[in-house]
Amino acid sequence: MLQKVHDGKTRTVLVAGGAGFVGSHLCDALLLRGDRVICVDSFLTGSKINVQPLENHPRFRLIEQDVCHFSDIDEPVHQVYNLACAASPPSYQADPVHTMMTCVAGTGNLLALAESHNASFLQASTSEVYGDPEEHPQREDYRGNVSCTGPRACYDEGKRAAEALCFDMLRTGRTDARVVRIFNTYGPRMQPNDGRIISNLLVQALSGDPLTIYGNGEQTRSFCFVTDLVAGLMALMDVEPNPGAPVNIGNPGEFTINELAAMIQTMVAGGSGIVYRPLPKDDPQRRRPDIARARELLDWEPKVPLSQGLQQTADYFASVLIESEQRATPSRARPHPGPTDALQIGA
Repeated sequence: MLQKVHDGKTRTVLVAGGAGFVGSHLCDALLLRGDRVICVDSFLTGSKINVQPLENHPRFRLIEQDVCHFSDIDEPVHQVYNLACAASPPSYQADPVHTMMTCVAGTGNLLALAESHNASFLQASTSEVYGDPEEHPQREDYRGNVSCTGPRACYDEGKRAAEALCFDMLRTGRTDARVVRIFNTYGPRMQPNDGRIISNLLVQALSGDPLTIYGNGEQTRSFCFVTDLVAGLMALMDVEPNPGAPVNIGNPGEFTINELAAMIQTMVAGGSGIVYRPLPKDDPQRRRPDIARARELLDWEPKVPLSQGLQQTADYFASVLIESEQRATPSRARPHPGPTDALQIGA
């Protein structure tokens, strides 16, 4: 097994996709820990607003580049997190070929960078590798029920291929690669229009619009707050020895979409009923992680209940909508609150 190189001084951590929803929270947490952070992002789905408060931080560096064309970096790197891929269906289906190449070529480029720097590598995979699962809850040894030709395949199969690359690099002793399978995550800094169920329903409720549910609403999801996820990512990156197997990180609490909508209607006054639409092709019916491996290996489990996390997320979206209205009315404009004002890591 490869030996990690770390001289006890400040670690340099590269976060690909670091201006995204999860990536920006990870950058905050790493800086808070005392690391030096290099954020690499193409801004295809990431937002400069997410990392704007970090621009003048002495241990933060931003590189605008697509990982599909990324080669090397001009300084030592100790850890590499790969979160560089659109994660919501509307985003990754907008350019499916680029999504697949981000998963395969982009991951290959970052693995090569980690190899050249003798750095640890963490691949952000996804619960989508389980497809529409026939096993419930989903354990890491379940091989999945994925359509390799459907409209979601660019993401689902791309992530499965990226996992294969990581474990090949690990087995051949070339890279200390780790793989996390992320289940549905939510929280401040989600894009209001990213197409995920929590952002969709919260923005609709806050805008006074009907809540849109696809299918009959009895399909289930398990929702993990972003700070819990970030803690799991860092724990998996740092644990010794390398688990040598994928690890589910998610909240095992399972809710139907109808239950989620009811919670949001109670929390946000002003919504106007529910509208049901046809279910998208290959949309999974049930999703809940088995996190026994994370509990055993990482001593990790989620701490933020859905009701608490939803309230923080609703407050964030309310501020975003207010800001949008103020931009439309210049005389009422005010400075944008930095993302770290909306949520403090570890709160």
